[in-house]
Amino acid sequence: MASVPFDQLDGFIWMNGEFVKWADAKIHVLTHGLHYASAVFEGERAYGGEIFKLTEHTERLHESARILGFKIPFSVAEIDDACRTLLKKQGLADAYVRPIAWRGSEMMGVSAQNNRINCAIAIWQWPSYFDPAQKLKGIRLDMAEYRRPDPRTAPSKSKAAGLYMICTLSKHAAESKGYADALMLDWRGQVAEATGANVFFVKDGVIHTPKPDCFLDGITRRTVIDLAKRRGYEVVERVIMPEEMEGFEQCFLTGTAAEVTPVSEVGPYRFTVGEIAKNLMEDYSAEVQPRHAMAAE
Repeated sequence: MASVPFDQLDGFIWMNGEFVKWADAKIHVLTHGLHYASAVFEGERAYGGEIFKLTEHTERLHESARILGFKIPFSVAEIDDACRTLLKKQGLADAYVRPIAWRGSEMMGVSAQNNRINCAIAIWQWPSYFDPAQKLKGIRLDMAEYRRPDPRTAPSKSKAAGLYMICTLSKHAAESKGYADALMLDWRGQVAEATGANVFFVKDGVIHTPKPDCFLDGITRRTVIDLAKRRGYEVVERVIMPEEMEGFEQCFLTGTAAEVTPVSEVGPYRFTVGEIAKNLMEDYSAEVQPRHAMAAE
């Protein structure tokens, strides 16, 4: 699939209440969301024909739009229904789901209060975010140059397109040096997250993870915390300084695309792919499977 440009894939995209052919889902070059990043989006995965925590994602899409000062003209239920219908229309059972909402092209300039709010959903096959072989060994992360911003300078609780600019820059820089991704600090110099996933560490059987006060408290992050507590693991959400990584034994990432991915190194720090990370990989894989499919087994 990597050899096929995304604008040339087959199928349909749901756009403003209608299913349009994939190649016809276009916007104007003067779309406000393109120039000023007035766009919010979600990343979701379907497993066995069902989209995991769909409504939770759609509710966050609406909340992200509210934070950016606009209202999506489709309800949570309408977007949920469109996602499910599109998944079937695409003929996929395991897939990636991308809803997005943005300001249109009616006005061009920083201020565009009266622009139409558009909404679209695309669904396609997207395998593991990281190379499966490397995932089992633990992926390698670089230390990012850019930092997650102070919440007083950016809407950090919104999954806003503009907040991912420094993530793209950081991931590109890491990949150019042979790494799979990059770990970002926040504006205070504390450990924050990877470019598209939350981060966890393990020491003496206890799981540690940064407090999400300037980055998204991921839906996968919360799911994995619940799974860890079910197993009886202690989970501590706290400030983590980068030099503490020297004393951690395990490290792993969580996210819709990344799922649960062990990490073998972050810059100069090394980790093992240990039992806790492996257990949570397995637990998450079981958790995302549709309940009816599990019952049938």
